Order: sequence, then C-alpha cells, then structure tokens
Amino acid sequence: MEMEQKNQGTLGSIEDQFNLIAEEYDMNRRKFIPCFEDYYKNTTKFIVSNIHKPKRILDLGAGTGLLSYFWYLYFPASEYVLVDIADDMLQVARKRFAGIDTVLYQAADYSREFPAQDFDVIISALSIHHLENRDKKKLFERIYDKLPEGGLFVNYDQFCAGKADMDDWFDSYWESQLSDSGLTEHDIELWKERRKLDRECSVEEETAMLAERGFKSVKCIYTYQKFSVIIAIK
Repeated sequence: MEMEQKNQGTLGSIEDQFNLIAEEYDMNRRKFIPCFEDYYKNTTKFIVSNIHKPKRILDLGAGTGLLSYFWYLYFPASEYVLVDIADDMLQVARKRFAGIDTVLYQAADYSREFPAQDFDVIISALSIHHLENRDKKKLFERIYDKLPEGGLFVNYDQFCAGKADMDDWFDSYWESQLSDSGLTEHDIELWKERRKLDRECSVEEETAMLAERGFKSVKCIYTYQKFSVIIAIK
C-alpha cells in the first residue's frame, strides 16, 4: 500500500539535488557523517529502550529509509509512513522495504503537505535544517498536533554553533574530514552545492522552539560537532 501524493511545491532545488544522488546516498552516508555509528545506531538504541512499542511512526524527509530501517529493527510490527520531496530517494526506500506492507510512502513537501493520520512517534534525519526558522516553527506546531500526550518527536540533524567563529571551525574541519574519507571530488562538489540549501539553526534555538510550542520535555541527547539528536516529549 502506498500514499502517492507528488508535490509540485517550491523546493524544486532540494528535490533535484537529492534525486540526483539517490542511488549512491546510503553508500556515501558513512563518509559524510564521521559519527555515523553513534548518530544513527547508538542513539536509536538508547531511545527505543525507553519507550513502549509505537503503533505508527512518521519519518519526515525519509529519503532512502535509512533512519526508518534502524527503527524497524526494533519495531517491525509498527506502521511506518515515509515522507520525502524526492521520489527517487523513496524509490530506494521501496527497495529497502520490499515486500513489507506496513511501510507506506508519500512523495510530498512535508512543510506544506502533512499526513492526515496521528502518530505515536515522529522522526526525522538530516532534513529539517533545510527550512527557515519560521518554517521550522510551523512544522513543530504540526508535529505537536499529530502526537498524543506522551508522544515522541526525535530530530537527528545538523546544526550551526550559533557563533560565527565556531561555525568556521566546524565547517572547515568537516570539509577536511570529507577530503580524507575516500569521497571523490565530484561527490564533494555535490555536497558543497547541497550545503547552499542549508538553513541551520543552533541546538539552543531549536530546543527553545520546541519548548515554546509546548513540548513538556526537550533534550539534546547527543552532539558531535555539527551533528546532534534532539528528543521532545509532548
């Protein structure tokens, strides 16, 4: 079963950039994220050990389904809805979850189109930082409204330091790590183009936005340079 709602919105540049790299996205993920094991695996293991089995999970900016896969390892009986603006990325997710009818797909701009269902858990990885802060706030309102009391939102994302000098440190070091990672010059140039689409806020700014919306417990549970994981409980 699939939810096919192809969006014709305004984020064509993001859609094009990620459709371009869909097939090689997972292969390069470990190279682009120097803290991959902690960021995806260990933080997820920590989170799922502290919650009851969710009936329905929404993955915003799901891409190839990589984050949903790590959650699926713990909750295979849950229903998953994967939303992404780049349908070519979702095609990779369809291959990943081939034959599993509890994983649904929606090709859409989630900042404009949001699934109609309610969810026990909403997750996102490396996506929300593409939104301006005013749009992040609107998104957090939708997320809050879709969760029950005690529901959980988890954002695995990249953030700025909030101070220009420290941002320069993080950005220059990240680029140097990529140069030593085995990525091709072409891959790094594509990464630089995608970076132009980033609208990062700081961890402090995002946790404040979530608390302002009404989440009763908001905490950054992991940080490595630009990569952090924030949890918010309604």
